[in-house]
Amino acid sequence: MATFRAWVVEKGEGGQSLTFRDFDEADLMEGDVTVRVTHSTLNYKDGLAMTGKSPVVRRFPMIPGIDFSGIVETSEHPAYKPGDAVVLTGWGVGETHLGAYAERARVKGDWLVPLPEGLSAAQAMAIGTAGYTAMLCLMALDHHGLKPEHGPALVTGASGGVGSVAVALLARAGWHVIASTGRDSEAEYLRGLGAAEILDRAELSGTPKPLAKERWAAAIDAVGSTTLANVLAMTRADGAVAACGLAQGMDLPTSVAPFILRGVSLLGINSVTTPQPKRREAWGRLARELDLDKLAAMTTTVGLSDVADLAEEILAGRTRGRTVVEVA
Repeated sequence: MATFRAWVVEKGEGGQSLTFRDFDEADLMEGDVTVRVTHSTLNYKDGLAMTGKSPVVRRFPMIPGIDFSGIVETSEHPAYKPGDAVVLTGWGVGETHLGAYAERARVKGDWLVPLPEGLSAAQAMAIGTAGYTAMLCLMALDHHGLKPEHGPALVTGASGGVGSVAVALLARAGWHVIASTGRDSEAEYLRGLGAAEILDRAELSGTPKPLAKERWAAAIDAVGSTTLANVLAMTRADGAVAACGLAQGMDLPTSVAPFILRGVSLLGINSVTTPQPKRREAWGRLARELDLDKLAAMTTTVGLSDVADLAEEILAGRTRGRTVVEVA
């Protein structure tokens, strides 16, 4: 069997280590489709996996990277044949199944979706799990019946991956977008994506009250913890918050007041094991509804050998928008 270059997380007596080395294709895990990976991306979870700051990696050795786009090389799955362009996000890849920071991946065909028409492999990874999650949040708000005429929409962690795509999607859909960020320097960037207002995240960082002044009809939150509690307390009656992240923490120091006194709904977003019909709907909408010029404006590109240098940066909130990893 051939070897290929990959980032590999291993665990020894001294703890977790990360190395860029040759990996034997014979050591890939079971799957009915082998893909030549051309692009990946950088997500918060990838930073956790590479640094070991949270037990994201569940088996060792592990190739991190939870997203990829690429070309099918071999397939025993009826839906795919060699030469097909495909995308993968989620399903435990990079956590329990060898992942995307490598030149080859072997996975279950049921985890893949065809590369959506209108998107290149690089654009699909500029979207990645973060952008795909942002679309799932928008779909949840749509399903709840919320529309731009009901009031503003808040996005927390707005200069991050999920937040940047969420701002662009909501703005294009006609929402008055309030973008929350802790970096004053990102205001111009966020307005360029479509934000109408910039909110200092400090306004969402204080001790949460059961209820506060009603400020928005909808929100997409990628932060969690105290921020999410404050967002809920400030959501208008019959509004909803789509929660998809935990950058600030997994706790939620709130009360039942927003739910039983204002009828606010908390919509949980699971992007990892989303069923295929919903997954394909989300990717189809992204291809049609996301402004690709704005996607390009929020995207930077690095090589596979350089991605590990950004692990600490994304965990510290020092990255902006989306990062594409060129693997080929």
